[in-house]
Amino acid sequence: MTAPLASPALHRSRPKVAIIGAGPGGLAAAMLLAASGARVTVYEKDEVVGGRTRTLTSAEGYSFDLGPTFFLYPRILKEIFARCGADLEREVDMRRLEPQYRLLFEKGGDVTKLDASADLDRMEAEIARISPGDAKGLRPFMLENRAKLEAFRPVLERAFSTAADMMRPDMLKALPLMKPWSTVDKDLARHFKDPRVRLAFSFQTKYLGMSPFKCPALFTILSFLEYEHGVFHPIGGCGAVSTAMARVAERLGADIRLNTPIEAIAFQGKRAKGVEIGGTRHDADAVVVNADFAHAIPKLIPDQLRKGWKDKKIGQARYSCSTFMLYLGLDRELPGVAHHNVILSEQYRQNIGEIETGVIPEIPSLYVQHAGATDPTMAPAGHSALYVLVPVPNLIHQPDWAAQSARFREIALDRLKVLGLGDLRPHIKYERIVAPQDWESDFAVGYGATFNLSHELPQMLLFRPGNRFRDVEGVYLVGGGTHPGSGLPVIYEGARITTGLLAADLGLSAAPSRPTADSGFRAATPVAAET
Repeated sequence: MTAPLASPALHRSRPKVAIIGAGPGGLAAAMLLAASGARVTVYEKDEVVGGRTRTLTSAEGYSFDLGPTFFLYPRILKEIFARCGADLEREVDMRRLEPQYRLLFEKGGDVTKLDASADLDRMEAEIARISPGDAKGLRPFMLENRAKLEAFRPVLERAFSTAADMMRPDMLKALPLMKPWSTVDKDLARHFKDPRVRLAFSFQTKYLGMSPFKCPALFTILSFLEYEHGVFHPIGGCGAVSTAMARVAERLGADIRLNTPIEAIAFQGKRAKGVEIGGTRHDADAVVVNADFAHAIPKLIPDQLRKGWKDKKIGQARYSCSTFMLYLGLDRELPGVAHHNVILSEQYRQNIGEIETGVIPEIPSLYVQHAGATDPTMAPAGHSALYVLVPVPNLIHQPDWAAQSARFREIALDRLKVLGLGDLRPHIKYERIVAPQDWESDFAVGYGATFNLSHELPQMLLFRPGNRFRDVEGVYLVGGGTHPGSGLPVIYEGARITTGLLAADLGLSAAPSRPTADSGFRAATPVAAET
């Protein structure tokens, strides 16, 4: 059985914290603050927890991840669970994938496959098949990025509140390794000459919604993390992790209220005093905003109270690309299709340029998840659930998406033929499309920019919206729109930073979650939840 959780410390007047949104950052904040003794209420506008990290289900028995489809670097979440008296591996059945994913490079009508493996001997052999001279670059790449991550971790694990934070010793030590003058692709060229091999270690910039030809060189650590710490699939989909986080938060006393949209944050002067729901104020000593920054902040906080992030600045900020999603329930199995597949068009670089200028690619690159390769719970026996993600322009660059969706659906379905399965249209028994306009209207994602504010250097660290929102008092941010940035492990780390600041401000006595030296993670079967 799961070990009993420590009860929050009892005080005569425990601080009340309102959390807006039950996405991954909001749930992590709820866990940590409840464990630190606060009275936590989470207000979620939807009928389920998880935000974009939820599992969609259909009446036909198909299940799909809505957004994220895997867990990278689960060390941080494991530490958060441990801080809350729970064991992530006992709460969620996580499976480490080997190989991690399959890359399909298109060139001249041919398709070259590469199965990315965390076994470096096997990965060297895979690289050597397509570019023999580049195999020798793998281990130096790993060694260099191991040092880069260790140097930069302290920067990613703390807040940036004032200009002085940019000059602290850890930042000065990490700055040369960041190489702000370089890009991911240029940095990789020192190790790998073949553009296909560089793509194998740089397509991960899509996790940030960015181009490897513009993304800062720091982010070579993304692919390093995959090979060093593994790629994991939670049985039942990523929503299983969100459900487990909510379960632990509630065991600690957090109150999670679904179907409860927030109208505004209530202020007394510049000080947040609670939240407005249906015209009624619900008092709180602090408010944590987990909603999408660009979408929510103009609605929640009056423009006149925001000196640093006024509506005009939010509208002029740079945002990530969007994604065109297909969720397909098929009446057939997909033998030979890997769990994760990345189809890299010969026009990959052209695709990126088109997306950045608002042009919808005609031969797009795309990502396909076939969770049934690992997880039989995602579709009925003999059937398959297919998740298709195509990077596309956001609504700033392409505001006429609604008129394009039907045509682009056909393009995306045709591109699936690269998997060697022929035309899948006759086998579709369930289908759902989420296009950029749907991300904005149905899931409250500003401008349909699925990966939030972009991660260019002028929008990182101190220049990103602060974990303690600097324009007002008593408002804190968690999620991809604040420091350190987007991506699940980074959002979880951001929740630790934010809750550490909030705990200090409210005088909560319990220690926050802290990074540890142990990064081990084993696969395990979860026990039944306690009642």
